[in-house]
Amino acid sequence: MSNLDHLAGLLAAARRAGADQADALLASGTSVSVGRRMGKIEEIERAETNNIGLRVFVGKRSAIVSTGAVDPASFDRLAEQAVAMANVVPEDQFADIPDAPPPEDAGVLDMDDPVEPGTDILMARAAAAEEAALAFPGITNSGGSGASWSRSHVALATSRGFAGAYSRSGHSVSVSPIAGEGIAMQRDYEYASAVHGNDLDDPAMLGRIAAERAVSRLNPARPATAKLPVVYHPRVAGSLLGHFTGAINGSGIARGTSFLKDAMGKPVFASGISIIDDPKRVRGMRSRAFDGEGQRVERHALIEDGVLTTWLLDSRSAAQLGLKTTGHASRGTSGPPSPAASNLYIEPGALSAEALIADIKLGLYVLELIGMGVNGITGDYSRGAAGFMIRDGKIAEPVAEITIAGNLREMFMHLTPANDLEFKRGTDAPTLRVEGMTMAGG
Repeated sequence: MSNLDHLAGLLAAARRAGADQADALLASGTSVSVGRRMGKIEEIERAETNNIGLRVFVGKRSAIVSTGAVDPASFDRLAEQAVAMANVVPEDQFADIPDAPPPEDAGVLDMDDPVEPGTDILMARAAAAEEAALAFPGITNSGGSGASWSRSHVALATSRGFAGAYSRSGHSVSVSPIAGEGIAMQRDYEYASAVHGNDLDDPAMLGRIAAERAVSRLNPARPATAKLPVVYHPRVAGSLLGHFTGAINGSGIARGTSFLKDAMGKPVFASGISIIDDPKRVRGMRSRAFDGEGQRVERHALIEDGVLTTWLLDSRSAAQLGLKTTGHASRGTSGPPSPAASNLYIEPGALSAEALIADIKLGLYVLELIGMGVNGITGDYSRGAAGFMIRDGKIAEPVAEITIAGNLREMFMHLTPANDLEFKRGTDAPTLRVEGMTMAGG
């Protein structure tokens, strides 16, 4: 039986058990990973998963059950359990299963690489990354390297007549070299991921980049506390977009627990800034043919010329706010849908990263962030950081054990992007400069 056939059988079981409405999700996948350290393969793992979940509605009461055993013989029992649970929970006037149009063709998104690499290819990728790192002068040890491949399949069906499925593949390489000796050691890392293997960055290049960065971080200082511009390297700049989408998540807006709850239609970023969510990017890391409720997905400019244009909504949060879903529902087999972004990025600016810092007399260049000290209600921001000082427009000495702090409202309004955007992570940003933050050091 196909995945959609399994879901049709589970929905039929839900109807027999007395459900008024139901939807079912099947998620399966295969993954292979290898790990290597100091020239030796330390692990080779292969995992296969197969999970199915059923959500039933009895009136306005709902419940979810899930299992890792996709066995049609158990569907009636599973459905009876779900209906029994739904009968004893409180009503939710906003939860529902929305109508959905037929799914669009997932093939145009080119999300599934037909080539499955063998473990020999994965081992070669991991070896190339680590060997390049270990060959760099000053590298004394290795935290290891790894390579992986995965393919996942998602199928969704609802009692409203929607039925759709798509597949996604993923390749990744990572490496973590160590420089120095004893208590003076410093580590760094680099990684790459892609939907298709032939889009993956050169592993040896990743090893060299990580090694050069680890060596450059030796003997860090703790600078004096100061108020200064902070420049975020692209690998950490995307975290600011994560804080932003958390603040426009429809669930938080409906509860009134976001510092941007009153910001719709108002400037949130400086003029000229645009932030895009594009679930239809070809070979995108988070592209999808439909959302977690079967809704059509579209490219959205969440921020356009600095102005907030939309919330991230699923059907429940949309109903709470008297709006329509934006096609941002995301879900797993064991929980209800909730809003989430897909391929998220901030459009690049006009200046190079070098030009962006050229006029900074004293600033901080952040390579690593630690902790999650962000208050979603007030926007207060405080995170541990490491990186380099900026002096007279140039990257200077390494620094560590510092904290950077500000308020996201002010940070967003005083943010400038460079022109070095690359699509590598699913949430992507170029180098970002934020004015007027507080750096707490020694």
